[in-house]
Amino acid sequence: MTVHDYLRQCAKVIMCIASSSLLAGESPATTASAHPQPAEGVKVVLELPPGPGNPRNSEGSFVTLRDGRIMYAYTRFTTAIRKGIPDSGEAEIVARFSSDGGLTWTAKDTLVVANEGALNVCCATLLRLQSGEIALFYLRKNSLVDCRPVMRRSFDEGATWSEPVECITDEVGYYVLNNDRVIQLRDGRLLFAVALSTIRDDKSFHEMAEVVTYYSDDNGVTWRRGQSRLRVRTPDGVQHPAQEPGVVELRDGRILLWIRTDAGCQYYCHSSDRGETWSEPQPSPFVSPLSPASVKRLPTGDLLALWNDHASRPEMKTRGPKWAHGARTPLAAALSRDDGATWGTSQLIEDEPDGWYCYAAIYPLDDGTVLLAYCAYEDLAHSRIVKVPLAWFH
Repeated sequence: MTVHDYLRQCAKVIMCIASSSLLAGESPATTASAHPQPAEGVKVVLELPPGPGNPRNSEGSFVTLRDGRIMYAYTRFTTAIRKGIPDSGEAEIVARFSSDGGLTWTAKDTLVVANEGALNVCCATLLRLQSGEIALFYLRKNSLVDCRPVMRRSFDEGATWSEPVECITDEVGYYVLNNDRVIQLRDGRLLFAVALSTIRDDKSFHEMAEVVTYYSDDNGVTWRRGQSRLRVRTPDGVQHPAQEPGVVELRDGRILLWIRTDAGCQYYCHSSDRGETWSEPQPSPFVSPLSPASVKRLPTGDLLALWNDHASRPEMKTRGPKWAHGARTPLAAALSRDDGATWGTSQLIEDEPDGWYCYAAIYPLDDGTVLLAYCAYEDLAHSRIVKVPLAWFH
């Protein structure tokens, strides 16, 4: 065992001790993390490490309630993967709350959605609708041939939720809608992009997916599929997986859509008709492994992007297949002041070589800060929330 491996094992032991403290009622917001801390100026406000009977915490989203509290909903797994199926452990959606702008959080989870899928429920998106209520989107995963997003609404600030509405009913399949991904356009249309995965004849999972979009013009009562089926092809004509897409509305009314690929970077494209049709996906400036990116509009009008910036870490390319399928580090941020036409220099939020930074939620606050939630360590098991001043990104 190398010294590095020994130190990692020590860190895991410390995390297990911390997890035991959590079970005794200690708030994770006040529990010291055994993991490296992020960049200077980035404040860790909540750690969600795995523990006994809770092998993974991941994929969350934020919303501010009428009473000023911030609600953070995320996936809490209660069992590990089953039968070798990726992301198949039993899971439920739970929430934590903050009454001081995200500086401290409640110590116990509040159940939001019990496990109503044959496998699990996961990947929450919270969205304050223009009509006033809160929408909750998540995946209901029944099998490798039936994984689809559903929507619930709350008219009492998250105390209770309506019955779920299936967003995709035209074709049953394995659709991936990441956390914190659904948007409402200025004209009221609800829109999201999903990756539709190919399933082999033996029902095993195949990563060669394509991207489709769905939208609703009646506040989520009914949904329709857009016309485009997006595939990623490199200039030499080779098709690559099109996975874990996201969308953001631009100032001119167009919509930017980005796609995770194993082609060495994120790809993106645009829609000029509210998500009905899309341009051909092209390489973006975001050099990255096979890992998702996140983009959100800030109160300043800038776009903020988070991704694993391998352009700043060229040595990652020497890690062999792990460069394409893992190595989800470092976690970088960059701003665009021209709606994604150009991006500023990336800044590293987390830079631990063995970190696993992905599935981020971006949430700007009125106090001039941004909350970021993301998986950080133990592959996808450990989640972290940080609070960052807007000025830090500049």
